[in-house]
Amino acid sequence: MMNTRFFANENRYDGTMKYRRCGKSGILLPEVSLGLWHNFGDVDTLANCIQMAHYAFDNGITHFDLANNYGPSYGSAEETFGTIMKKSFAPYRDELFISTKAGHDMWQGPYGSWNSRKHLIASLDQSLRRMNLEYVDIFYSHRYDPETPIEETLQALVDIVKGGKALYIGISKYPKEAAQFAYSYLSQHNVPCLLYQGKYNLFHRQPETEGTLQQSYDNKAGFIAFSPLAQGLLTNRYLQGIPENSRIARGGFLKKEQLTNEVLYRVSELNKIAQQRKQTLAEMALAWLLKDEMVTSVIIGASSTTQMADNLKALQNIRFTKEELKAIEDICK
Repeated sequence: MMNTRFFANENRYDGTMKYRRCGKSGILLPEVSLGLWHNFGDVDTLANCIQMAHYAFDNGITHFDLANNYGPSYGSAEETFGTIMKKSFAPYRDELFISTKAGHDMWQGPYGSWNSRKHLIASLDQSLRRMNLEYVDIFYSHRYDPETPIEETLQALVDIVKGGKALYIGISKYPKEAAQFAYSYLSQHNVPCLLYQGKYNLFHRQPETEGTLQQSYDNKAGFIAFSPLAQGLLTNRYLQGIPENSRIARGGFLKKEQLTNEVLYRVSELNKIAQQRKQTLAEMALAWLLKDEMVTSVIIGASSTTQMADNLKALQNIRFTKEELKAIEDICK
């Protein structure tokens, strides 16, 4: 597989995948983007990683979302993507929209985390080497840093764009007040924020309740949702127990304690609505996000092309009746 040249599907832009404008910019993103947070590390099978990346691009997914510490181990997802970039995607670089981030723990010592100018620039340089890229399309401040002056962080992001290492800038998980400062600062320095990346799903509604979704729209930025399936809770995977190869079983961010009787009940009830819509629960959960035009894209994670194919079916029906929306709201409130 590694020695066979990759030829992308000639029909990848046949209209099956739809693209949404990212705020007030020239960028269009696929409604579904592929995240490499899990399943692309050095603990995973490279052949499967390559297969999933090829499948994504062949089906119109042009946006690949990474971060410096994705893996495990730290940096290994970028290394995996770098291999795919070199062996498969190099001829298609100008069709791809590639992101990475910095701000979480990455290396030892006082400069290996958070949002100092030193960390952000050093981390991006490392990421570019790992991914075999000259630039990324968007570089994010991965989280708000309460200790580093926000002006230092934002000026570093401005300088990164002006230095040609990233085409656009984004912020992720910033509280509303800090996000507003960032939008204003970046705009004033002629490097407007392209995207706000936030956790958003049926069980995690803070972008609605705290106003960061509306805020991104008001500031002419796009909004991209990560963890749209609540790390697998919003699927039918746990309705009959905990599978051996699941995220809960493997140990990670999703803990067994989160799978309470109340959560299982909600998942079961949501699954009934999905069945009535002739969708899987995962399809419906993604469709529920995409029904809102303020959501530019959703970032899915997948461990197989089969999972990815299921998720992409969500695009076939993102319309909901008032009755369906009320029933979902009653379950999730």
